[in-house]
Amino acid sequence: MHGTGKRQQSTTQTPADPAGVRVFRGIRGAITADADSTAAIAFATKRLLGEMTRRNAIELDDIASVLFSLTPDLRACFPALAAREMGWVHVPMLHFSEVDVPGALGRCIRVLMHVNTARAAREIEHVYLDGAAGLRPDLVHAS
Repeated sequence: MHGTGKRQQSTTQTPADPAGVRVFRGIRGAITADADSTAAIAFATKRLLGEMTRRNAIELDDIASVLFSLTPDLRACFPALAAREMGWVHVPMLHFSEVDVPGALGRCIRVLMHVNTARAAREIEHVYLDGAAGLRPDLVHAS
């Protein structure tokens, strides 16, 4: 890229629509972990991220950033560690703690993944797994 003035094209990007349009969209997801342990959080995180990318045909280079929130009862590890183990080493990621609302679903990992895609908003499949499926039953698909 030095001196040429041309941007390199990624070879793994989602193809644009027929007009060449790609847009920035958010994909939501959530899953419950079986326990507050590194293994349980990593397993749940990998499963959720894998489903989110598979169901939405997202390639790694399409991902702009990922925000993770965890309920206060999950403290054993950062979900981004599991994502890095999946090869997501260049994806910016941040973690937040959910508000500790009495009676709220526990041991829950929530994700907001920002992606570049040719899909319309109505075509995005948000992914809610296991105990988290009850958070948004209107968005849960059988897959």
